[in-house]
Amino acid sequence: MRLVNDVRELSLLNQIIVNCKNRETRVAVTEKGRLVELFIERPAEKRVVGNVYKGRVADVVPGMQAAFVDIGIDKNAFLYVDDCFPGGSRPADRIKIQEVLKEGQEILVQVTKEPLGTKGARVTTHITLPGRFMVYVPGHEEIGVSRRIVNEQERERLRDLAQSLCNPGEGIIIRTAAEGIAEEELREDLESLRARWHNVSERARIITAPASVYEDLTLVPRIIRDLFRDDIDEIIIDSRRDYHQVLEALKTSIPGLESKMKLHRDNKSIFDAYQIEHEIEKALRPKVWLKSGGYIVINQTEALASIDVNTGKYTGGHDLEETVLKTNLEAAAEIARQLRLRDIGGIVIIDFIDMQQENNRELVIKELEAQLKKDRTKSHILGITRLGLVEMTRKKVRRNLREVLTVSCPCCAGEGRIRSESETAGRVEREIREYAGSDVEAVLVEVHPRTASVLIGNNGHELKRIEQITGLTLYVKTNDDLAFHDYRIAYAGSEQEARRLALPVKEGEILSLTVEEKHAQKPGDGIARLEGFVIQIAGAGHQVGNRVLVKIDHVYPTSATASIFPLTG
Repeated sequence: MRLVNDVRELSLLNQIIVNCKNRETRVAVTEKGRLVELFIERPAEKRVVGNVYKGRVADVVPGMQAAFVDIGIDKNAFLYVDDCFPGGSRPADRIKIQEVLKEGQEILVQVTKEPLGTKGARVTTHITLPGRFMVYVPGHEEIGVSRRIVNEQERERLRDLAQSLCNPGEGIIIRTAAEGIAEEELREDLESLRARWHNVSERARIITAPASVYEDLTLVPRIIRDLFRDDIDEIIIDSRRDYHQVLEALKTSIPGLESKMKLHRDNKSIFDAYQIEHEIEKALRPKVWLKSGGYIVINQTEALASIDVNTGKYTGGHDLEETVLKTNLEAAAEIARQLRLRDIGGIVIIDFIDMQQENNRELVIKELEAQLKKDRTKSHILGITRLGLVEMTRKKVRRNLREVLTVSCPCCAGEGRIRSESETAGRVEREIREYAGSDVEAVLVEVHPRTASVLIGNNGHELKRIEQITGLTLYVKTNDDLAFHDYRIAYAGSEQEARRLALPVKEGEILSLTVEEKHAQKPGDGIARLEGFVIQIAGAGHQVGNRVLVKIDHVYPTSATASIFPLTG
């Protein structure tokens, strides 16, 4: 087992860094030591892209040349007419959607784009199944080779192999990972995909729509399948269980690469150790500084993203055109990285600094094109407008990083964004974990009430989970003055002192409290608060707004129960 103990000297490596020790799984991909992609998967947010469903046509809309398909999830999926045909384009006679589909018809579809905002998932009837070295295309005789394989001789070898391996009525698209791979390994991958398609077909034949037929891998094995190539120097995982699972999978599926696996065992969070948290923070800001002193500003709207380039602090030499060219070239590389990291899709408008010489403008466009070739998501540069703006598009498949990590700010009616309660709870948990294994017995954290509800969970489930993992006692104190995205570790030390600071009441104590609201699950009970500490008062649901005399019955780390104290005499 390879262990990572000292990560103070960050090398210029291509790495996959996996953080499993949390309520969410996060995977960071670095190139030459710089973060270029980030993937986040939460249990409550089920991923559907790549899944295959047996759906039922709910509605055919001739005016849109599309249909809505019930696939058994919250919103009906959207199926455009072109996606009803292999290759995504209709025959020359332009067949209409009403000639292809009927309401109530059962069809097999695959999700190509996850639900975004108010829109449902986008689906296609053109099913593809990804493997390690290829993508299997049943029902369509298509042969393709990844554009990232640039050696023409190798491209021809792989194309010839693909044609020889394929049976009539099926096709394959060779992936980048297949470069230099022998025929036998390609054949084994293809046979595995054929078997998977057989299982999908059999399941689709016997089940009733709407139903799931095939689900793609979860995040970590999917990343290993799609991104773990020879040019990856190492993959570091902070979970011993996941480390061993991936290691065993690699021994059978990709022998030889298991030596690149490492287990992170430092108490410090893996994303902090490799400075990923800092990079994520920067990726949520509109301004990005360049090494030269220039900067770019990224503004995202629902319709498009605009990127502005500025010289900033960089003054260059004596030649203005040279200064502008250097800034624009550096900006082109950084823009390509930011598009990947923030996962910005749709229309992108780039305002480079004006250049007088045509050949300099061409150099900047070529640099942007070269950097975009590293991106697995398809993009297309359309050209330069009459105003000197660069127009481009990037395929939008999933929510961008800003949508995943932030929510609309309730304080500014959505004009700005702050970290969500779930993200803040995750940050709190990561910091608490750093106390595990130390002399600290208990931790008192102060958070906004909405963040507290996420951190504690239903019936205290999340709080108990953190305590079991860390071996610490955790006290949560609410503070309405804190923003949703802020928190404070108020105390870390002895159990006795943490309890004293966290709990403002004692069992048997008699207090006069104002009933603020009814209990959500037990409306017959009332809720009062003392210094942000929740006190549930039995039988006080009808006393909202009134002050009552109560006796504290039981005290817990995050709340207390009380009963009305009877007045005598």
